Amino acid sequence: MQTQHGTHPAPARLRPLTIPTEGASQSVSVFLGTHQNRLDAKGRVSIPAAFRTALRSQAAAGESLVILRPSHLHPCIEAWPPAAFAALSQPLDRMDIFSDDHDDLAAALYADAYPMDADREGRIILPEPLKEHAGLTEAVAFMGVGKTFQIWEPAAAERRRAEARTRSRALSGARPAPRPEADA
Repeated sequence: MQTQHGTHPAPARLRPLTIPTEGASQSVSVFLGTHQNRLDAKGRVSIPAAFRTALRSQAAAGESLVILRPSHLHPCIEAWPPAAFAALSQPLDRMDIFSDDHDDLAAALYADAYPMDADREGRIILPEPLKEHAGLTEAVAFMGVGKTFQIWEPAAAERRRAEARTRSRALSGARPAPRPEADA
């Protein structure tokens, strides 16, 4: 398999990683790695298999597979499992429903959000406003960021990953490393 960083043998089978959720006995799949796919002529792109598996493991019956929205911070599309998106909106519950702050946050979260389901081949149609926001034309990079993933124009994704590595190196010297928990 040819990648940006050279040729590597294809993995036998990618499986999602699960991590325990804080204060619960359940675990949640996390999205790892960066995967590149092409947009077809109809604006469809295949979600990487490991990401689809993670999404399906988290979806409740009758829910959309994933919720897409433009990032407020970067020129990319954020992809949220429905339960994670619901948790994102919890601050709204603590606000006065008739306040400007509530209206602003609700509009920012919901007005540009698109619930999506994949077809049998694991493809989704990226809405035009989201493609424009991320500058997507032919190829897309799916970048795992833990409990969610992002969809980027590939060159922009590489720049973002380089920026994140640089910033995280600076942060690593500013914080103490977490202590490993003792085995019981």
